[in-house]
Formats: sequence, C-alpha cells, structure tokens
Amino acid sequence: MAETRLEINNLQFSYTDTVTIEDITLNVQKGEFIGLIGPNGCGKSTALKNIYRALAPDSGSITLDGENILRMRHRETALKIAVVGQENEAPFDFLVEEIVAMGRSPHKKLFDPDTAEDARIVHHALEHLGMEDMAKRNYRNLSGGEKQRVLIARVIAQESDFLILDEPTNHLDVSYQIQIFDFVKRRSAEVGVTVLSAIHDLNMAALYCDRLYVMKEGRIVLSGTPEEVLTPERIFSIYGVRCDTAVHPVTGKLVITYIPEKIYFSRMNV
Repeated sequence: MAETRLEINNLQFSYTDTVTIEDITLNVQKGEFIGLIGPNGCGKSTALKNIYRALAPDSGSITLDGENILRMRHRETALKIAVVGQENEAPFDFLVEEIVAMGRSPHKKLFDPDTAEDARIVHHALEHLGMEDMAKRNYRNLSGGEKQRVLIARVIAQESDFLILDEPTNHLDVSYQIQIFDFVKRRSAEVGVTVLSAIHDLNMAALYCDRLYVMKEGRIVLSGTPEEVLTPERIFSIYGVRCDTAVHPVTGKLVITYIPEKIYFSRMNV
C-alpha cells in the first residue's frame, strides 16, 4: 500500500469576507507527481500557499507525513518541503549563486558559514539547469525565464523530498519546460521525491502527472488519472473550449488538440 505524504481535509481560506477556496480535500502518495489544474483565478495558487504556509487557512487540516503542518516549526517545514512560487523578484541585489545558496539555509544554524559541500551542491544545481556560466550574474538583470530557472535550482539545492510547484514553467520556452519536468519526474521515479504542482498546460499535465485534481471557482470538482479527467466533455465543462483527445503513439500519453468554435461547429454541420 502506498505511503501517504500529504493529506488535506476540508481546507477553507478567505480574503476578508470573500471565501476564496472551500472544502479542499486531496491526498498525495509518496513518489507521486500530482497536478493541480483549472481555469485562471480558480484558487490553485491560494490552495498551494495555504499548504506551504504563506497563508493560514480559516479551517481544515493539513498533515505532512502524519504531522500537523501548521504546528511545525518553519525550519522543519522547509527541510521537508521546497517551493517554487509564481513570484520571482528578489527584494535585494543578489548574485545567481547567492540565490541558489539560499536553498541551503534550512540545513544550517543562524550564523553557520557556507561549506565546500554547500558550494558543490549549488554548482550541481546550476549545472542541472544549464546555468553554470550565470553564477556570478546579478539576479535582477535576468529575464523572467532565467529567474524561474534560478529558483528551480534553489529548490534542487534545498534537497527536500517534497516539491510544491506553482506553475513553475510559466515563463519558460518549451525546451526548458520539458527539461524541468523531465528532471522533476526523474527525481520522483529514482529517489521517491513527491511533487504537487499547479500546471496551466494540460498537455504537460497529461504527459507528466500520475493523477490530477481539478479546481473550479475555489473547489475541487474532479480528480483522477489524466485519461479519466481530460476528456473532451470535461475539458469543455471546466474551460469552455472544444478539443479532441488521443493517445500519442510514441509517448503513450494523452494528447489534447484544441478546436476553435468556428471549425468545431462547421464540422458538426457536415
């Protein structure tokens, strides 16, 4: 039987008097790559922020490895969970290697200096993202996509075995999207790293995720494998777009082809 890493029950959060997410219940098993999908503004980021404690829920429970995550010390949480959010600005001027080295902070006491092992881990993380030559560059001068790759390198350096990713490839071109998801999926398969990721690209979700949870208007409305969730009828009910789905002959994974309304209805009238 699979080991449950994360369990969320009846999570609710409100900004002022407006309920943003309600009755969120989900679980993530050890080594799974779970996708959280849904239209813009449906509450995916808010749900993730409650899980990694950037926000505090109004009610509900969140347990990680059987422990109440809201009662953990923040350092303990950071040793278990690494996060890549959507925001990628740094409040001060830092070099790329300094940003990545911040991933080592949970492993240190307050005034512990960086060690040769820390430097090796930072270099290794940058190498994974093809950014070794940017180590001495100013983070603020990077493009949005480059900044996102640096933040993913920081997560690698953190060496946590549970990753929470909030649309991590939003600013990346397709080659880097595949590189990032390949790396994360490989870590999941090889060393049991567990992943919960908000993903906006449904084809990427179908290609990499073991299971999906679908959010709409602040609630989870569907869950299951990509094949169970990503049917043309369900995609239309969630996103309001027409599509066709098929299994790709090379990947063996679901592929979604979007169909403009004009073409869809012209074909229906043939």
